[in-house]
Amino acid sequence: MADILAIDGEAVARAARVLSDGGLVAIPTETVYGLAADATNGEAVARIFEAKGRPRFNPLICHVSSLAMAERFVDIDPVSRRLIDAFWPGPLTLVMPLKENAPVHPLVTAGLSTLALRMPCGPAAEVIAALDRPLAAPSANTSGRISATTAEAVADDLGGKVDLILDAGPCPVGLESTIIKVEGDAISLLRPGGLAAEEIEALTGKRLRRADQRAAIQAPGMLASHYAPKAGMRLNVHEAEPGEALLSFGPTRAKGAEHASHHLNLSETGNLREAAANLFDYMKKLDATGAATIAVEPIPHQGLGEAINDRLARAAAPRE
Repeated sequence: MADILAIDGEAVARAARVLSDGGLVAIPTETVYGLAADATNGEAVARIFEAKGRPRFNPLICHVSSLAMAERFVDIDPVSRRLIDAFWPGPLTLVMPLKENAPVHPLVTAGLSTLALRMPCGPAAEVIAALDRPLAAPSANTSGRISATTAEAVADDLGGKVDLILDAGPCPVGLESTIIKVEGDAISLLRPGGLAAEEIEALTGKRLRRADQRAAIQAPGMLASHYAPKAGMRLNVHEAEPGEALLSFGPTRAKGAEHASHHLNLSETGNLREAAANLFDYMKKLDATGAATIAVEPIPHQGLGEAINDRLARAAAPRE
């Protein structure tokens, strides 16, 4: 089982050493915990796929600690630079053209000519700066399963497959990053996430295109079935069936809620930011009850609700 270290200067230094030696470190970010490896080391990146059981064709996000580090690896267009200035560090990933001879291993890009980059807040950025190389870091969970928002969740799932886990407590955002791709005058939303699409539209003055999820994978998190618990999922439920676990939202309950086997409320006040932060943790807790089905009450689609509903839809999708 991997050591779990609370964040301090010594823990950051040890994490950088493990990563430099080709190891795997679970790192806390503001979105979810990431399973990190040196993005320039092919063998280390291969360990991510092995630990997660992740399809090789699914690309990984690279994490940087500064704009200068990003510029070593990608060409940044003016619109992407505006987004970087406004939202980095933070829960925004930008897919940009990979520079020729950039030393990112092809496993990270899944053979694409682009690289998905973001700059995380807090301890993750400290680790990257200490290493002075970008980190490939998908969510720290078995591929297709619920993302981890605490160090304990990482340990329960991947504790025997990683070399070190850094613990900074629960992730404040609780949803993966929003993924954007700028192409000429168009801006595409490849994956909704912890930064609401409306904020990007307000800054750029452009309506975001929604990516066709049936098209070729351009970025992480585009698999149809993803974030899945063992239990089945029933969405937009107005009436709960007896024996189901109930994931609710807001002050008003679905009919039959009193007959649910277990019940957790993402936000009793209907706060979407609170709901996003609780989503994966509460899904995992309800799944652990052994209920055959998790019924989910309706959640609004505006703001962060778009990302929450995206994750729920993927969790409920038919399993391959």
